[in-house]
Amino acid sequence: MAQETPPVDEMHYEQLAQDALRGVIRSALERAALPDGIPGGHHFYVTFKTRAPGVSVPPDILAKYPDEMTVVLQHQYWDLKVEPTKFSVMLKFGGMPKVLAMPYTAVTRFYDPSVQFLLQFEAPATVEEIAAEVAAAEPDRTPPADGDDDGPKVVSLDQFRKK
Repeated sequence: MAQETPPVDEMHYEQLAQDALRGVIRSALERAALPDGIPGGHHFYVTFKTRAPGVSVPPDILAKYPDEMTVVLQHQYWDLKVEPTKFSVMLKFGGMPKVLAMPYTAVTRFYDPSVQFLLQFEAPATVEEIAAEVAAAEPDRTPPADGDDDGPKVVSLDQFRKK
């Protein structure tokens, strides 16, 4: 008896759900960006991958948190800018103001301990992980011994990427 192949989720429901939940983060941050700030006793712990694509963190902070960091938005945050796909905020580290910016896709956890509300996401691939995956998928570039060069051509996109 032949085995049935499982149905393919061409709608990508898991990704749609993740995107919708990231919309909850965006809405909470939009409220926090209003002139009155975060209402009541609410405060947010936002954990994100510091090397995920699109993340902008000052070099000294990145050196201290090379993989992941958690920031707290409660009383002392400034210039919170909330955009459709990313947000930025100024926080003080050792008394010095620093601007952090990240896409919502870099966020791995969003927690509001005042009401025990937690959203957790799969960690996004880092730029280094993406590069390693691409390198592993590239075929060996040594030419065939017999000089037959009719095979498929592989073009590296690295030269076209913004650095």
